[in-house]
Amino acid sequence: MSASPEGTEHSDITPPPEEPAPVPQSTSRSDSDAAANDIISNRGFNQDPNSPDKSDTELRRTTRSTTRAQANHVQSQDVIKAAAPFATKNTAADTSTVQALQAIPSTAQKLSTLLTSVSGQGAEDILSLDPSDRLEGFKDLESWVDGSLDMYRPEFRPILFPIFCHFYLDLVQLGLQESATKFFKTFSPSLKAVHNPTLYHLGTLLLPAHVQTDLLAQRFRNEKYVLRMSRSGFSLLIGWLTEGVGGESVGAGDGFTGERGKRGRASVMQVVNNHLRFDVTTSNVTMVPTSTWEESTGLISSLIPNDDSGQSHQESKSFNAAQGPLKLGPAPLDEGLQQETERVLREEAMSDPMANATLSADLQYVRPTPAPGLVEPTAADLLPAPPTFKTVDVRREVERVRDTRKRIRLDPSLHQERDLLGFGPQANMARARSLPSIVAYTLHDTGDTASCLSFSQDSTLLATGFTESYIRLWNLKGEKLKGYRSDFQESAVKDSAGLRKLKERGGSTTRKLIGHSGPVYSVAFDPIGGTASAPRHLLSASADHTVRLWSLDTMTNVVAYRGHQDPVWDVQWSPMGIYFATASRDRTARLWSTDRIYALRMYAGHLSDVEAVRFHPNSLYLATASSDWTCRLWDTQKGSCVRVFVGHQGVVSTLAFSPDGKYLASAGDDLAINLWDLGSGKRIKKMTGHTSTIHSLAFSAESSLLVSGGADWTVRCWDVKSPGGKGSKNGLQNDGRVNGALPIGNENDIDNNETSDLVTTYPTKRTPIINVQFTARNLCMVGGPYIS
Repeated sequence: MSASPEGTEHSDITPPPEEPAPVPQSTSRSDSDAAANDIISNRGFNQDPNSPDKSDTELRRTTRSTTRAQANHVQSQDVIKAAAPFATKNTAADTSTVQALQAIPSTAQKLSTLLTSVSGQGAEDILSLDPSDRLEGFKDLESWVDGSLDMYRPEFRPILFPIFCHFYLDLVQLGLQESATKFFKTFSPSLKAVHNPTLYHLGTLLLPAHVQTDLLAQRFRNEKYVLRMSRSGFSLLIGWLTEGVGGESVGAGDGFTGERGKRGRASVMQVVNNHLRFDVTTSNVTMVPTSTWEESTGLISSLIPNDDSGQSHQESKSFNAAQGPLKLGPAPLDEGLQQETERVLREEAMSDPMANATLSADLQYVRPTPAPGLVEPTAADLLPAPPTFKTVDVRREVERVRDTRKRIRLDPSLHQERDLLGFGPQANMARARSLPSIVAYTLHDTGDTASCLSFSQDSTLLATGFTESYIRLWNLKGEKLKGYRSDFQESAVKDSAGLRKLKERGGSTTRKLIGHSGPVYSVAFDPIGGTASAPRHLLSASADHTVRLWSLDTMTNVVAYRGHQDPVWDVQWSPMGIYFATASRDRTARLWSTDRIYALRMYAGHLSDVEAVRFHPNSLYLATASSDWTCRLWDTQKGSCVRVFVGHQGVVSTLAFSPDGKYLASAGDDLAINLWDLGSGKRIKKMTGHTSTIHSLAFSAESSLLVSGGADWTVRCWDVKSPGGKGSKNGLQNDGRVNGALPIGNENDIDNNETSDLVTTYPTKRTPIINVQFTARNLCMVGGPYIS
């Protein structure tokens, strides 16, 4: 387990610049030539400001020779051309000013005239027109980071991404499209492993108008990018920015101390001062886990909501602490339902000797015991429930007790014991206890049209949503799916036997449900019957802005829930089965009840699409994942945000609560799984190993094992209790296996980004896994479409 560094402080780097270029605030005509000479000298042109008899021809000759020596420098004429718009932008000068500039034959006089018509800010813009400074500055920064000590490199590498983004946006905004494209192609590959979605988005911005209208670009421009750094690392960074010391590679010539190096560092310094904020920790750098440096970093100021008192917070840690403790224990069981469940179990024990032998243990399972340290909610804290329980509730609770007794206990820590024992009977027994049995369902002949998939809790039904706007059901037991006929009178039904006669005579093992007018993005079976009986209803979410409730008795659509203004990405039932929640592109999540056609609560606060939604096991809280790279935990009844989880470096697309209610796992496009402690809101660890987007997560019943499925055609198992950290060099064990599974292809092709808590990897042929689920007895069920 990792702990966040204590004793943090915020800091912006503001050291005095080296030999700052004088920028005139108001320069008269008589002094303009000297001001122009000063700026040319400080930009690397070899004109002596104290030489009044320097001719214009000599100035052009000197500039041309410098340009040949340094091909990336712009010529003075290019400076005039690019800087002319600033004359009209920063002052009241009109087009006649630009025309007058073009009529002046002398370059020095042009610059002098231009400087008299621009403000101080305009002069700074002129000084930043040379694209080579940014290329040289980022190249030197990357070399300095890569050349630093191993202990500092993890905390220095995150600074590259915001510097890259601002340099690229600067070049685009200045209209230097060719230089911006060159800069992007040169330096983006080293950042794609973590920031590929953001880099792809920024790569589409090619014109100044794009930067002005793009929301992400404006967030980079208007918000401070937060970085975490140790005090010693922060001092080293200041030393490099001011003096160019440290991290210099062998054979670097002038290294970071030459004239070009100074200008490059000045460009980096400008971004650092204007757009970055550092959380400096007093913790020893060797005591901080590598993944901690990226936690609570990025453009987070707009992601942290105000607390109930209206106070704003700069970081998620302070906001989470201000919300107080959470009630994460199991929901209380209705007293009458508990007594009825115990009565049924005693009656079964009287007639069944085997049940009688386990009666005492079964009675203890009726009421779940909370994990140590968790506060249990009261009945008053829960969402309103029906006043009386039904027979289906009793059957569900009785079956839950049986499942608990017969469940296979999984202990991933025993996997290490199997490795030590080799391949004998004892090793096989340890393996059986450490890894789950996985059954995989593959959809053939669907291509990429299958967008979602779900299994019923009793493992009898499979539902898949397609982009062609329909849902297909399969009976996994091979039984025919029959609905009721529509040509009957209700008065003719006397009893259940008469109702069964109204079933369709034909039928098949699969049925198609048609009703949506757009792609179906999520499906969910109702949990009311649990594992005791087949579900009777199905929810589906679609791009047509609606959620539909389907009757599995009649195989028809019963209700269409409208309210979202954009496509609905996800829908999930609450554990009690009466309520459900939705996530939408309109940046909101909503709470619904099956007996109301309008939403009961709206959870607003995310800055982008809400991609996924999940209920806490006790239904008191609702978790949401968003394209704004964050997750939030909401009070279901109050509608207020009680936790913010910041740490992902891309879209968060899936969530999972641990059954014991203590943890939240999140994953998405950044190829990482983050494990969060709900009580404190801190990240426990970061798990890596997937090589493509992660689509689904699921905890085992003991909350000790986490299973993930992704677009890399693999199912991976993770040890929740393991501290994690960097794994072996390439995951190979003595027998040639990769974390318990045989490697695919050449061993050299195996990625080495796997953390040590990755227990095993199960590869498929060509099937991206879009859903993983655990049954009540710890059987893992996964599914996805085969890609031909």
